[in-house]
Amino acid sequence: MHPKMKHIYVGIDIHRETHTAVIINCFGDKLGEITFLNKPSDFSKLLKEVKKHTPEGITPAFGLENVVDSGRALAVFLTGKNHIVKYVNANLTYSERKNQPMLHKTDSHDGLCVARVLLNRLGELPDVDLNDSFWAMSQLTKRRAALVKANVGLKNQLQSHIIHHYPSYKKYFHLFDCKTALAFWEKYPSPKALKNVTPEDLGAFLFKHSHRYYSIDKAKEILAFIDKDGDTQNSHQENRDFIVKSIVKQIKYTKELIQEIEKEITVILPSFGYQLESMKGINTVMAAEFISEIGDIQRFSSPDKLAKYSGIAPVSYSSGQTDRLLSNRLGDRRLHQLFFLLAVTVTSGRQKLNNEIFYNYYKKKLSEGKTTKQALKSVMRRLVNIIYHMMKDKTAYRQP
Repeated sequence: MHPKMKHIYVGIDIHRETHTAVIINCFGDKLGEITFLNKPSDFSKLLKEVKKHTPEGITPAFGLENVVDSGRALAVFLTGKNHIVKYVNANLTYSERKNQPMLHKTDSHDGLCVARVLLNRLGELPDVDLNDSFWAMSQLTKRRAALVKANVGLKNQLQSHIIHHYPSYKKYFHLFDCKTALAFWEKYPSPKALKNVTPEDLGAFLFKHSHRYYSIDKAKEILAFIDKDGDTQNSHQENRDFIVKSIVKQIKYTKELIQEIEKEITVILPSFGYQLESMKGINTVMAAEFISEIGDIQRFSSPDKLAKYSGIAPVSYSSGQTDRLLSNRLGDRRLHQLFFLLAVTVTSGRQKLNNEIFYNYYKKKLSEGKTTKQALKSVMRRLVNIIYHMMKDKTAYRQP
């Protein structure tokens, strides 16, 4: 019996509220289909339906597109029952769907495409690995990234109002979102709120919120610039002031949430045993993001595999007499970005170089005729080797 004849193949299209499973045999014939709710109490319906189409001596194999978010509960349920559960990349499903004579998309058809990929690539697809520690770290870093992105949008909104109310604000607050500046915008959202405020009163306010860094001199400077700017008051000024105050409050609250998440990351990070922070340029957040994106390092048998996964290693393109290496634009783009940011960090430094070894290697690549982008890619490739072995052996970084 051919190994593929020992299984039936269940492709599952994952959604937030419901999942649709399509069952096929080793010849690709459709045996059955079921749609069930995305909750543990309903998962048994799937197994009952699969059992109807499973002859004696045959075992089911399950393929899931999503095992992190909406499909995680189902993946936990199936692995807990000791079933074969494979992760099917959404790109493979898309290619299978695109290869059909007529392009259409339904939950049933998507489930069928997942099942066909599972049948054709059973030996290549990775087993679902539900390590709760890596999942928790991944969720924390994603939540932090979402808050940081939201805060950028809030700051852009705030700046659009501040530049209208205080045209010269950059001359007295170099960082318009620093703690002192935010306190100022919340207390005085427009010059109208400063109408009866004396330099002494404003100086005392700044002295308190800047931890004694600013005083009455700064207050006089701010009032002088405001006077030079002229009257910036407009109609519905009360509404504008309310908007500024509400944005500032939201920025403050988002910053507090980010700090709380970073504390959680600091607590969970030592449990992995990695010492990525020992390399200059990698802080706690970046270390957490590396762990989140790479996951269990044991799933990569070599640094080359990690380089390909992150899209850093080039891909071969050959046809006839043509044989070239092209830049890989696939792979994990977030992991690629992390290695790029680290490469920029270790090769830079104004007063003192962050890492002389990498800086000299970067300059060497430039002297060989490589562009800045190509030289940084070479640094990234060396960093892959180092990060890989630091995680594999759980060792600290040692400067050569």
